[in-house]
Amino acid sequence: MEQSPLQALEEQLQDHPQRRSIERSIVALLEISRNSHDIDEWRLVSGALADMRDGFHVFAPHRHARKVAVFGSARTQPDQSSYALAQELAKEAVLRGFQVMTGAGGGIMEAANAGAGCEKSIGLNVELPFEQHANRYVSGCEGRLLHFRYFFTRKLFFLRESDALVVLPGGFGTFDELFESLTLIQTGRTPPIPLVMLAPQGDVFWPSWLDEVQTELVNRGLISVEDTALLKQASTAAEAMDQISRFYRVFHACQFQEDQLELLLHAPLLAEQVSLLNHDFDALVDEGSISQGESCDSHGILRPCLRFHLDRRRIGLLYQLIDRLNDLPLPLAPAIEQPAQRLCTAPPSP
Repeated sequence: MEQSPLQALEEQLQDHPQRRSIERSIVALLEISRNSHDIDEWRLVSGALADMRDGFHVFAPHRHARKVAVFGSARTQPDQSSYALAQELAKEAVLRGFQVMTGAGGGIMEAANAGAGCEKSIGLNVELPFEQHANRYVSGCEGRLLHFRYFFTRKLFFLRESDALVVLPGGFGTFDELFESLTLIQTGRTPPIPLVMLAPQGDVFWPSWLDEVQTELVNRGLISVEDTALLKQASTAAEAMDQISRFYRVFHACQFQEDQLELLLHAPLLAEQVSLLNHDFDALVDEGSISQGESCDSHGILRPCLRFHLDRRRIGLLYQLIDRLNDLPLPLAPAIEQPAQRLCTAPPSP
């Protein structure tokens, strides 16, 4: 007799390392089913799960590659300077070991996919009420184009999979992506990544906007002065990629272990350097102090790290700490993608 889907699932879960999480998800679906018989609600649940399934599948082969997400107007024309700049940015990103993600549409997105080429592009398209086709530079790239049903699942994967964000001039959609990213970064809901606002030399699009942020938000106390550290500016592709590469010069990634934040590094610090950081960034630490140790990253590589209890209200100050780390006179990392050098064979000492 043919197995039911639930019987097959039970067998597959026997030795699954995430069995408990999967069981909790199934329980949540059962709880929804008790209270909801509305077709639109179940269409939402089913569509969101399908988006996540497809996203995990497409990104799984590319987890070891760093990625730059490029945002900007779909209305930008090929003869405009921002189009050429986006294309140049993508070429520069690929030369430095990055893949390039876009929304797969026209304008800035098309330019970035053209610059990166099929083998280094990933397109995250979204289904809209009116007809929209993925641009020709990513539509034929097998296994590199996603069609999302919902904007919120698309945004989830942009932030989840990005190691850097570059935003060129755009309209409502571009600012929606910018502010969504800033909100998640500022509230600590996504790990620190560099965010660069890029416009051609002499274009005041971003400088004038930042002046407004300084005047209307900072001066009114609506955001902290240190929150401006979340934003960088550039006027050339090389300058933008220099800032992104520098962000990962000493800093590798961050992760939470129990109630402490770990900043994973490419090189260990000297004791006097750690002491100075404790003095200068005392306001960033909720309790205790910054200590140095080692920890396993997401790929099972043992890396030097800094540990401390993070005051989550001071994310802008965390970015300033990362900038300070990257300024330290430590040996440069040999490659931004950091091939495996020391695999974790046992849990590191606390």
